Amino acid sequence: SGVSNSKTIYQNENGYYMIYDSDRFGFNNPDYEWDNKEVDSILIGDSFTHGASVNRPNDIASVLRNISGKSILNLGYSANGPLIEYGAINEYLFQNNDLTAKNIIWLFTDNDIQGLIYELESDLLKKYLQNKNFSQNLISQQNRVDQIANKEIIKTKYETKRFYFFRFLKLYELRNSIVFKQKYNDIRIPSEFTEILSNMKKLSQENNSNFYFVYIPDPMMYFGRNFNYELRDQIIKIVEDLDINLIDIHLELSKNNENIKKLYPFQLLGHYNVAGYKKVSKIIFDGIN
Repeated sequence: SGVSNSKTIYQNENGYYMIYDSDRFGFNNPDYEWDNKEVDSILIGDSFTHGASVNRPNDIASVLRNISGKSILNLGYSANGPLIEYGAINEYLFQNNDLTAKNIIWLFTDNDIQGLIYELESDLLKKYLQNKNFSQNLISQQNRVDQIANKEIIKTKYETKRFYFFRFLKLYELRNSIVFKQKYNDIRIPSEFTEILSNMKKLSQENNSNFYFVYIPDPMMYFGRNFNYELRDQIIKIVEDLDINLIDIHLELSKNNENIKKLYPFQLLGHYNVAGYKKVSKIIFDGIN
């Protein structure tokens, strides 16, 4: 996540900058959501889950709050990959005895596989797979984390090529810290992806939570770019073989034969616009209900 209790400015895709006040752990939530000991749903994912590039109440978590009238926590953050997302749900839910969730919703995009390939180069992150009880106790270290993060935010303006420890400590933007060395079409799914999914399902059951895998298509699918359909098929098959609840956003969006490009800013390649996030959120809401 980012720095806690801070005005956070993110990128501009819709003609304005995304601006929000981060919560006590640096995520994109109203801080009072953490006062609930029982929440309806927790979201994990990357930039689409984070809410890029719209303001509240137009991100997925906010729309779900408004539709359901229930408490929703968003643990998504830009550039997170599957192993970081698995670490996040461990740190803030599975290892947190003060919080329970009815639903765990993992919003996944195709390029997350790229992130996983490089996350697996981290001995620290792999500890989450090697030991289900592993924790950095991030919840209890927020003051220290903020001190480190604030110093490094200043440094990274001038030293963008250096990799910083705090990014691991906060499970922050690992995927963007390393230049991808593989072409999109050459990607092979690491076996650890199946292991992460299997562990997520098992831990969700142990915590009496329903686990949902939401496939959000890479926008390259709709803009004539180099999209890997074989990779998509492999991802879907792994989820189905593990008998995990699947919500396929691409499949649902394609049912009405509408112009899907209208769901993106100015009908250009990017994240969703307000209408896009609203539509995707409604599909997720219907899928879990």
